[in-house]
Amino acid sequence: MKKVAIHAGAISASLGNVQVLHDITVSLAAGRWTSIVGPNGAGKSTLLKVLAGLLPGTGSVTLLGQALSDIPARERARQMAWMGQNEASADDLTVYDVAMLGRLPHQPWLAPASAADHAAVEQALRSTQAWDWQARSLGQLSGGERQRVLLARALAVQAQVLLMDEPLANLDPPHQADWLALVRTLIAQGKTVVSVLHELSMALHADDLIVMAGGRITHHGASADTATHAALMQVFDQRIRLHCVEGQWVALPLA
Repeated sequence: MKKVAIHAGAISASLGNVQVLHDITVSLAAGRWTSIVGPNGAGKSTLLKVLAGLLPGTGSVTLLGQALSDIPARERARQMAWMGQNEASADDLTVYDVAMLGRLPHQPWLAPASAADHAAVEQALRSTQAWDWQARSLGQLSGGERQRVLLARALAVQAQVLLMDEPLANLDPPHQADWLALVRTLIAQGKTVVSVLHELSMALHADDLIVMAGGRITHHGASADTATHAALMQVFDQRIRLHCVEGQWVALPLA
């Protein structure tokens, strides 16, 4: 029986007066990469934020077998790392200091960074190829470079579960490929990754896909399954087709 990293039971959520999620129940397997896909407005980012405990919702969420609401905030931040889209951060902070923010859950109040903290930050910055900018301020970076630093901040947590909302935003194709290799390394280490992606061909590299529409999950299955492919084409109104290219599925739009 597969170990469950995150379980959501009968989750509903609203933004303002608009209900965005409708009675979602889903289990995400540990040690796997699950990608959440669907058209604009499907509720993908909202679901990810509820799973992370960043947005309130009705129902229940468990993290590694424990109710999310019962886990102290500091412990939760050690177990689950978050990377959001369009996240703000002080432009005058150095790249190194931004990545070091990922170590805060591990540090006693007002204590200086430990050798383990510095090692984790260096490893994270090197893995995102941002180490050479460590002394530069965030405000000096391009959008894609900032994205790699924010990814390094999430990696520096060294959490067992990583949630990423649009992590490929502003990244050029070579760095998207680097991100894909990094996720595969994390999975090989036994970690769990959950991502929201608009890039369907990249999402199809995931172990599992959650397909959403209208605030509901229409399908949850292995990315290579024909039923998953059918659900993906259906949710995009048959305006995409999936093709196998050199052993990997890609999604191409139809005119």
